[in-house]
Amino acid sequence: MTEKEDLGSFFKENKKLVKDYLDTRLEIFKLKMIRMISKLGGHFIWIIISLSLIFLMVTFTGLVIGFWLTDLTGSYVKGFGYTTLIMLGIIIFLGLFRKALFVNPIIRRLIRRTMADNDNIDAGNN
Repeated sequence: MTEKEDLGSFFKENKKLVKDYLDTRLEIFKLKMIRMISKLGGHFIWIIISLSLIFLMVTFTGLVIGFWLTDLTGSYVKGFGYTTLIMLGIIIFLGLFRKALFVNPIIRRLIRRTMADNDNIDAGNN
């Protein structure tokens, strides 16, 4: 060991190993990104389909309630007017309690999933 060992000589001697290491890390990063995008795409499609079905359900439920109240009141205007008030009440209720019903549970679920994914990734590296 007559030569002075420094960082430059280390990289010169181990250039292929460093290149292989960096290529492997880049490939792992690409695969993680593909996995994440695939999951997000699947969840996005599921949300779109669910929202479409919920929209149809609310529409037909509104029609049923409207015709039922029309039969009770004897007037289309009163029956569908009351139905509109019921729907408006539901929308206001959901708007007022959106944080407790939607925002906070979604945040908690995302945090749990992120922590679970990190635990799975860490367990796979050991």
